[in-house]
Amino acid sequence: MNRPVRPPFGNFDIVHPALEVTDLLPAPVADALGNRDAREAAEAVLYVDTDPEKADTAVFCETYDAPLETSANCVVVAAGRGGETTLAACLGLAHTRIDVNRTVRKHLGARKASFAAMDTAVAETGMEYGGITPIGLPAGWPLLIDEAVVATPYVVIGSGRRRGKLILPGSALALLPGAEVLPGLCVPAP
Repeated sequence: MNRPVRPPFGNFDIVHPALEVTDLLPAPVADALGNRDAREAAEAVLYVDTDPEKADTAVFCETYDAPLETSANCVVVAAGRGGETTLAACLGLAHTRIDVNRTVRKHLGARKASFAAMDTAVAETGMEYGGITPIGLPAGWPLLIDEAVVATPYVVIGSGRRRGKLILPGSALALLPGAEVLPGLCVPAP
């Protein structure tokens, strides 16, 4: 844990390879990193220690000098059809908006799609609201990723907690279980 590590962007006092600090991550995230078939991708993930009071995207980017274009947000969506509800995660760059009502709904074959209730998202993922990450999602969940995220050299995502973030190559996210890269998942934010 003493090896010096530098992130590709931002101003962080404490940076570690995520595999060296799994005790700082919620169990689903730590387990997913430790059990990844793509070991090289897991080794590329960095953990940066951050103030949980500054976890919201705009404040985080300003505080830690992280470009907004490198920040990706993960949201949990509930899609329903015929009394059945499917939970899925969607990942888009912070300066865009996930098109839940059209792209996500159609892709999941649902009549209706909306952001999942906070209590549902937290209970189902085992992660803190405001820190949900695509790493360590429940087995079988679709993970819809906007193509711009995968094309970004490095992105910062949640760590599963409000304290701390993960930085990794955008392309590594396409290797996660259930990942589907979708063109047009996100639209420009108003």
